[in-house]
Amino acid sequence: MQATPSVIQQLDQLRTAQDLYQKMQVMQHQRAAVQASGLPALRRLASTAQGNSGQSAVVGRFLLGLYNGPAYPFTLTELRALDQELHSDCMAVLMMDWSPEREVHEMIQGGHHIFQSLIARWGDRP
Repeated sequence: MQATPSVIQQLDQLRTAQDLYQKMQVMQHQRAAVQASGLPALRRLASTAQGNSGQSAVVGRFLLGLYNGPAYPFTLTELRALDQELHSDCMAVLMMDWSPEREVHEMIQGGHHIFQSLIARWGDRP
């Protein structure tokens, strides 16, 4: 007995749905892992950005670029000025922000106020 096209189409749709479900499960697992490293990194970067060093300025502009890239563009080569730990933290936050559930400033306590202070401090810098 030969399968009709509609049965074949239904089997293809079922396989596609199963593949999609598996991919979603993997993405959810990866998202949890990315947030586990990204959230502490974001807290460290927010603290650094409130400092007075050259690295503070770079980190502040990086965070503002994630917050609102068109208003606060960030030149990626600036990341070269950071030490290894801060650079790694930026990469962890960037990974977390690739497919965010919330805006970057909403992921940390007091984020709205922190980012408003970063705008006042680093927002007008080139």
